Amino acid sequence: MWVNLTNRIGLFGLLTTLGQMAFADPNVENTVDFDQAIVKTLESNPVLISFGHQLEAQRGRVLQSAVRPGMELDIEVENVAGTGRFSGVDGFDATISLAWSIERGKRQLRIDTASAGLSLLEAEAEIGQLDAAAVTARLFLASLAYQTEAGLVNEAIALAEETVASVERRVRAGRIASADLARAEVELSRTQLRREDLEHRLKASIRSLAAQWGETVPQFDRVRGNLADLPTLDDFSALLTRVTGSPKLRYFASERRLREAEVRRAAGESKPDWRITAGVRQMQLLDDQALVAGITIPLGAKKRNHGRVATARAEAARTDADRVAARVQIETQLFVLFEELKHSLHRATTLREEILPRAEIILKETLRAYEAGRYSYIELRAAQDDALAARSEGVAALIDAHRNVIEIEALTGAALSAPTR
Repeated sequence: MWVNLTNRIGLFGLLTTLGQMAFADPNVENTVDFDQAIVKTLESNPVLISFGHQLEAQRGRVLQSAVRPGMELDIEVENVAGTGRFSGVDGFDATISLAWSIERGKRQLRIDTASAGLSLLEAEAEIGQLDAAAVTARLFLASLAYQTEAGLVNEAIALAEETVASVERRVRAGRIASADLARAEVELSRTQLRREDLEHRLKASIRSLAAQWGETVPQFDRVRGNLADLPTLDDFSALLTRVTGSPKLRYFASERRLREAEVRRAAGESKPDWRITAGVRQMQLLDDQALVAGITIPLGAKKRNHGRVATARAEAARTDADRVAARVQIETQLFVLFEELKHSLHRATTLREEILPRAEIILKETLRAYEAGRYSYIELRAAQDDALAARSEGVAALIDAHRNVIEIEALTGAALSAPTR
């Protein structure tokens, strides 16, 4: 049911069936297909736009992390405005010096940490794209489902109208009681109400879909697609091989790199900066100059950072545990969804190839028997209900199958096989 998004976002293939659907409606005005919906989402989704700003901010932090500490100009005047020889300014000593810090490898540690933070944020953005596309897919499917169900209801209305006409002819002929006509008219009204209900649901779904790319007033009122297009299935072992490369697990690899960088930075910051000074001193009384130099080495600073190092190491270990837990959860969910998808496909096939054809044959024979006076209205309604239920259940099975496809591809970040035709 989806279009392959690898070329769209350069990150992963996703939800690869809807964009290849055969269009059921040749009139493309005021409609959106799945491919268009995904592109609009990736280009204009408000949450993804926010991610873009966050990425730019983090790139700024990477640039800033490479900045070295600036040099300091130190001007010091001594022996001024004292007494005796040091009265006034004739006996002052002045020292002009430059000072700078030696970071002892901390600059590179800052760069590594900021760069790892950027990689983690990029992984979050990738997951954000995957999630936004999945939400769009769900909303598109809901809209398409309402449209398809509305088509079934229109068929049911046509059938109900034919039934009312047939019953009315028999009532006028005096062959059945007028109560049957009232029952047929009630059923027609109920079916018409069902169509109105679906139209309201479709409008709400269309509004929610348009909001995925920031539209508060949708520029379309229908979607284009065909629920009958479904992908062929790989076996479960093939799906499992895709889990390792899923964006949600790659995120943990990026987070692990960040935690390792934080451990190295915390350990590196245990080394105190050395402060170097160098300059010139003017001794006014002697009318001489001399060079001055110095170094400042903090003492005991190494032990003060043990807590930060321990915290960083614990966070790195937690990331590993979270990754294991996430993989177990993903593989379990994937198995459940895979089994549900197989069941949905089996139901759809059985309903389409076995149940629906038989129900339609029964309906035709029952209608002829009713016209001939051999069957009652209740028997006709039962045959109609069976045929309509078979069609509705078939659509529901297709919707369930597509819904499972969406969730599987959202978990793995990769597309299933191409749709069958």
